[in-house]
Amino acid sequence: MDVAALSITLNQSSVKQAASLATVKTAMNTATNNAEGIVDLLKQAQAVQQSAQPHLGGTIYLKV
Repeated sequence: MDVAALSITLNQSSVKQAASLATVKTAMNTATNNAEGIVDLLKQAQAVQQSAQPHLGGTIYLKV
């Protein structure tokens, strides 16, 4: 068994794993930022709609 070759192989797999983990972390951060942006846009749209038509959604009429 060649110890040097085994060491190189283990080191290469460790580097590949670290690169994969960094890529996944970047993707997760991007997705989180996108989700926060979408939530902000939805809140702004709701505020604009409420200010444009404040009478809508304030009362529910029920007939028995």
